[in-house]
Amino acid sequence: MGNGIEIEKPLTAWGIDHFGAGSRVEGLKRLSGGASQETWAFDVAAPDGTHALILRRAPGGVAAARSSEAVSLATEAALLGATSKAGVRVPEVLHVSAPGTALGESFVMRRVAGETLGRKILRDDEFATARTRLTRDCGEALAGIHAIPAAGLVDLPRSLGEDQITKYEAIYRGFGMPRPVLELAFAWLKANAPTPAAPVLVHGDFRLGNLIVDENGLAAVLDWELAHIGDPREDIAWVCVNSWRFGHSEKRVGGFGDLPEMLDAYAAAGGARFTPAEIDWWEILGSLKWGVMCMIMYSAYKTGADPSVERAAIGRRVSENEIDLINLFEGLGRHA
Repeated sequence: MGNGIEIEKPLTAWGIDHFGAGSRVEGLKRLSGGASQETWAFDVAAPDGTHALILRRAPGGVAAARSSEAVSLATEAALLGATSKAGVRVPEVLHVSAPGTALGESFVMRRVAGETLGRKILRDDEFATARTRLTRDCGEALAGIHAIPAAGLVDLPRSLGEDQITKYEAIYRGFGMPRPVLELAFAWLKANAPTPAAPVLVHGDFRLGNLIVDENGLAAVLDWELAHIGDPREDIAWVCVNSWRFGHSEKRVGGFGDLPEMLDAYAAAGGARFTPAEIDWWEILGSLKWGVMCMIMYSAYKTGADPSVERAAIGRRVSENEIDLINLFEGLGRHA
């Protein structure tokens, strides 16, 4: 795994090359455990001032063969560049480092000020104004993401709704632990699959926790690892999944907004015109997917593959998803 000593020297060399002689790295700090990628925060004190930056890096600088559908760091950086050009609020990428270099497979981007913790965004007074704007901000951001020409995107997996049902049902069956509510959800989703929309670039994890919010609203969209070509309704529904409302269940969009407002903003910004009822199937799929993911987390804890308390805590939440699914089924037909 990476450490500050091995990273600081090549970062300093890059800082001098990019910002000028005399530039130096300060405050280098690891931000995440690095189960997927390393994330480091640092500043570069340069002749023109101090620059707040983030390094996203493969563990140890070397990308291992990946069994998940997560995109490479180079692809993630390219997506940030493409979405920035489309007017979506994302961090600016300053440098991409290739495998085999001193820094390893990684990229450097500007650090955007703001908050990512959902509970703070939904609760704290400093975000009161932001909460009134965030619904429209999200609709506009998703419209911008979905408008990026898919033909110009390489190395992205393709995953439509029925593909995801097949994938997650195979994982679920592999546990040999039948759960009636999940059985119902799989059966209902297969029996009621909607006509696919035209495939677009999908963020894949658009929700509180992956959005930087400041006092004015949405500041940046983060974490593009799960980007793929898919149905635009997947992104719209994922931010609606009750697990991402952090106790504010009365507001369907992320605990802060109403879906008709977000859909209006999405359409006004150039997205397709969807109704709340058209999002129901995708929200049920989202809750089911997260339920299966919780089962994966518990399995990792139970087998000792990841004995952390975090895995056990997330694993127990499969029951919450079952409750969410029951509530979603009871609410079918209520959305215009």
